[in-house]
This record gives sequence, C-alpha cells and structure tokens, in this order.
Amino acid sequence: MAIRILCIAGPTASGKSSRAVREALTRNGEIISVDSRQIYKSLDIGTEKISHEERQGVPHYLIDIIDPCQTYSAAQFAADAKQRITEIAGRGKMPILVGGSHFYYDALLRPLPAHKESSATDAQYEKLSTEALSAKLRELWPQEAKKIDLRNRRRMLRALSLLTSHGQIPERSMSADYATEWIVLDPERDELRAAIDTRLSMAVSRGLITEVDAVRTLVGDIRLNELGLEYRVIGEHLRGERSYDSILPALSAQLWQYARRQKAWLRKLRGEGVITAIS
Repeated sequence: MAIRILCIAGPTASGKSSRAVREALTRNGEIISVDSRQIYKSLDIGTEKISHEERQGVPHYLIDIIDPCQTYSAAQFAADAKQRITEIAGRGKMPILVGGSHFYYDALLRPLPAHKESSATDAQYEKLSTEALSAKLRELWPQEAKKIDLRNRRRMLRALSLLTSHGQIPERSMSADYATEWIVLDPERDELRAAIDTRLSMAVSRGLITEVDAVRTLVGDIRLNELGLEYRVIGEHLRGERSYDSILPALSAQLWQYARRQKAWLRKLRGEGVITAIS
C-alpha cells in the first residue's frame, strides 16, 4: 500500500520551511529536508537552515548529516529519504518533505531507469576542465544543460554519465510507493524578488562572509564553488576577484535565475498533471 506523504515545494525564499512546520503541527507530521546543501554541516547562514527554535519541536531529518568536504548524491538522498519516510509512517505520523532541490524530488518520486555507468567514458569526462564539461553538455544534451549549474562539475559529470548510458533523456514516471499531496508556494515575481533581496541582506548582516571564509579554509576553492551560489560568489570576493559592493547585486541576479529554474520545474510537473494545486 502506498505511503501518504506531503511535499512542500517552491522557489528559494518562498517560505517553505515555516509552512512545513505549520503543516507538521496541524497534521502530526515530521519533516524531511529536500535541500542539497542543508545536508552539510557548517553551511548554516548561506543555506538558510531553520533554527531549532523555529522548528517548534517538530523533528527534522537530513539536515547537518555530513561534512562539506564530502559529497552526497541524489541517489543517496533517495535512499535516505525512503528510509526516513518508512520510519515516520511506521510511527503513525505524516512524512512531510520540504525543499527546493528539484533533482532530489525527482530522484525520490520520479526515479530514472537503472543504468550502467561506463567507467572508461566517465574517466574521460573526468579529465575535462569545467569549461569543457559545460560545452560538452550543451552540445550533447542542451535541454538538460539549461537545468544544471554549469560550474558544478559533479552534477555535469552525472548528467553526462546518464546520457552515455541511455543515449537520450530517460523518461521519468511517478513512483507507486507514495500517495503524494503537494503544496506549492509560488509568490508573484515582485514579491519573490523582494524576499530574495531581504534574505540576502539579512544573511550578510548575520555573518555570511565569515561563514564562507571558514568553509573555504576547510574545503578549498574548488569544492567551495560546488556548494552553491552564495559560497561561489563570496569566494570570488575573498580571492580578490570581486568587490564587496558587487556581492549583493550578483547574488540577487543569480538567485533570481535559480528561482526561475525552480519555477520551470514546477510548471513542468503541473503540465504533466503531477501537481494540480498551487498555494
């Protein structure tokens, strides 16, 4: 029998975390984070982790589970989330998934067909520079290239490995393991842009630059660039490649572009009939 779950999705800065807590308190639920960066320890301000006070006693899972020098794949998330869902449902509570990492949602709810990775081909891609990888992905898989951060080597290598295995974009279908209810937060453009800017200003005032500097010392510049926009842009400032005054405008513009990609994914699910209601 399919397990009932609630998924709360939406673009960055749309209020997903607080909505999840309200739903959990109302529905006797526990929360699983669907965020590809909140899994890392030390990435607190830049990823807007919900504080222990804001959780209001609601258990949260898959937050602060590994060090930022380690890597964590969508497949690992899917396995860990499945285990947590089963455990939460087994206690008679509702599993509530919340976050904006759409490739995590896809890995859990719309898994790709199994594929065999070609070690020889994958090794060949590993030798390419980040710029060469992005060019190769745009050449071979232009639609997927639009969805991926083309400065994130790990995600580009995964996409190219899938392409090599399947020869085309694999079809995704909804897992029969879950009966999924969706709450989608989709603020209007001006409201969302204002929320992004407010969030960024508050993050900087709370010590975001100091946090990024500490993470950079721990993991180095190459890994720092894989930890998301805030860490990459501020890393550029710390290396003397960007002025302090350019940090907020650059982050605002790039986070808005990221929010647009999140919105596009949600539109795609609505078009496929997976999501039928918007909050």
